[in-house]
Amino acid sequence: MNQTQSKLFSKDFTLVVIGQIISLFGNAGVRFVLPLYLLNQTGSSVLYGLVTACAFIPTILMSPIGGIVADRVNKRNIMVVLDFFTAGVILGFSFLMGSVNLLVLMTVTLMILYGIAGAYQPSVQASVPALVEKEHFMAANSVINTISSLASLLGPVLGGILYSAYGLKPVLWICSVCFLVSAVMEIFIKIPFVKKENGEESNTNIRTMIKSDFAESIAFIRKEKPAIGKGMLVICSINLFLASMIIVGLPYMITEVLPFDSALANRLCGYAEGALAAGGLAGGISAGIFAGKLTIRKAGYLIIAAGCCVLPMGIVPVFSSSGMVNYMVIIVCCFGCMVCSTIFTVQMMSFVQAETSAHLIGKVIAVIFTISMCAQPVGNALYGVLFALCKGFEFAVILFAAVVSIGIAVWAKKVFGNF
Repeated sequence: MNQTQSKLFSKDFTLVVIGQIISLFGNAGVRFVLPLYLLNQTGSSVLYGLVTACAFIPTILMSPIGGIVADRVNKRNIMVVLDFFTAGVILGFSFLMGSVNLLVLMTVTLMILYGIAGAYQPSVQASVPALVEKEHFMAANSVINTISSLASLLGPVLGGILYSAYGLKPVLWICSVCFLVSAVMEIFIKIPFVKKENGEESNTNIRTMIKSDFAESIAFIRKEKPAIGKGMLVICSINLFLASMIIVGLPYMITEVLPFDSALANRLCGYAEGALAAGGLAGGISAGIFAGKLTIRKAGYLIIAAGCCVLPMGIVPVFSSSGMVNYMVIIVCCFGCMVCSTIFTVQMMSFVQAETSAHLIGKVIAVIFTISMCAQPVGNALYGVLFALCKGFEFAVILFAAVVSIGIAVWAKKVFGNF
């Protein structure tokens, strides 16, 4: 590691951070407006849940490939190519609107975008150990999560305002520009990379490499670092019962259940997504400030707190029919939930990076993303159906999610306490 990399904010890490701000701003905007547009057009929680569930499947499939490629190809090149490609996909959607079946076009576009994200994220996370020293891992991951939350805060809020005022296409065009600018900026990043000289591997097809690398990563997690595997199971459970409820329930409750007109509901939905991101931002900053005091053994308390934050969302509607009161409760609860979950995410990522050999980091992160996200499409589809079945009693679905999540969190506290 050379002297320019001995500090946290080297030139290259700074470029990664700035590029992520721009790219993730566009990502947050497009991921917010596309499903919201579908929900506005159909009003169906079932369709919303199924489409978002389908969108997660390519992320699961592409994460292992992203991890394999991240360990074999210059990570900068991966980021540049995928940002350019994402801009093209968004522009393609904007031109095909009105001439292709909306449900099909929306599903295919979201699947492509989520697939790109699945291949992209391992390269970003795996670049951290190449750009900063070990003692800066927690701080670097805190920065990455903070700028992700900052972009997610601005994206939905501005996206909701623009969408309600001007419609879908202007938002899509702005998001495309974000990806183009990010791609150009990433061209100037220098990430240390040594090309593998292995003739036998070069003749191995991608399917064999995926199988081999996936097996190697699983063996590493099971035999050498079982603590990582236990943490991964906790993340799967939280994704299934808590994260999925928020992903499906938040826009559905605000746009279809609470008594707001369409334009106001879309803006308020953007603000609510912004509250989620603001919670992530606060959590990321807190993780950086208290990096020296956070230990993986106490991570279970954060999940318990996240589950408890959801309880008022299900309790208050029983006693109050005011749309604005319930909306403010949703805002506060989502903020608190994201603060806790973001600190937990930073802790887990730093733990994995510190415990994993350098040549396995990309693959192990990809396996964690892949397995933990398997629960997401199942959860999205489940809550889409539950909200439809419990129409008029949506608070019961939220209470179910909160109670189950707290139960999982109590188990997780015991798991992390033994690390």
